[in-house]
Amino acid sequence: MHKIPVTVVTGFLGAGKTTLIRNLLQNNQGRRIAVMVNEFGEVGIDGDLLRSCQVCDEEEADSNILELTNGCLCCTVQEEFLPTMQTLLQRRDQIDCIVIETSGLALPKPLIQAFRWPEIRTGATVDGVITVVDCDAIASGTLVGDLDALESQRQADDSLDHETPIEELFEDQLACADLVLLTKGDCVEQKDQERVQHWLRQELPSGVKVLPCHAGQVSPDLLLGFNAAVEDHLESRPSHHDHEEEHDHDDNINAIQVIVDQEFDPKELLTQLQALVQTHEIFRIKGFVAVPQKPMRLVIHGVGQRFDSFYDRLWQPQEARQTKLVFIGENLQQSEIENALLQPTAKLSLQP
Repeated sequence: MHKIPVTVVTGFLGAGKTTLIRNLLQNNQGRRIAVMVNEFGEVGIDGDLLRSCQVCDEEEADSNILELTNGCLCCTVQEEFLPTMQTLLQRRDQIDCIVIETSGLALPKPLIQAFRWPEIRTGATVDGVITVVDCDAIASGTLVGDLDALESQRQADDSLDHETPIEELFEDQLACADLVLLTKGDCVEQKDQERVQHWLRQELPSGVKVLPCHAGQVSPDLLLGFNAAVEDHLESRPSHHDHEEEHDHDDNINAIQVIVDQEFDPKELLTQLQALVQTHEIFRIKGFVAVPQKPMRLVIHGVGQRFDSFYDRLWQPQEARQTKLVFIGENLQQSEIENALLQPTAKLSLQP
């Protein structure tokens, strides 16, 4: 039987990976797509967002969208990835392709190396790697610092050492890409978008294209069908971790989650979250919010000082109207986040 093509979607925190996949599911053009979501934190925010795409019914979604919650795929492939892939391969006659969304902290190459395992390589192949990049964040220097200064420094010193794991991760994601999608270009001026695109093209392997993307709206024909068999050509995609038997993420990066039986006014909550970002090393905020007198659930995403929100669906009769937020950052303390965000009267369900 033919191998199932697998598309790996990688990118930094908040770049727009889930939005991209959600749009792909809603415009699948008849393709039967299984989605594997790699979460950071126990609250299944991204998996729940994908289930709400209304492409699958509830029973179908539970069997086609598989959510891994033990952390980074490249760290837990033996514990979760292998049995999950084996389950999907048993249903290969019902699946046209698989999409894997890695966490914002995952290195793509170790995941792809897993497709060389005998249990997988006969049934699946990595069709292509899509790297999603936040144009606004790069233009403002949030992820990689000042672009002009960084470019001048690299041109002057070919042996430049990378000072932060985040920068190495970003470069590894670019080095592994078959296509780079540049999101949030509408948040910057045209000259800044052109500057970011020019810089990215210099950083990317020859032939890898940069495609501006608005709200995840990309034709499936551009995302699928690279036929790259990436696992067979990994030597052409160098990584900072090629000579390491295994990699360690920054142990200081953690996820704090809060589940609260409380409704929030969106404007007031936004003010609280912006204050938290200013006083704590928070990289990403994501979650669902219960809004007073609103029958729909509010989805909120925050990266730095930039927050996006939208109402995705009605609250279901059987589910509790709870606000669920995940904070991803450096050395975050549960009690500090709780005290800064929540009123004393709130009823909490807190999970470390």
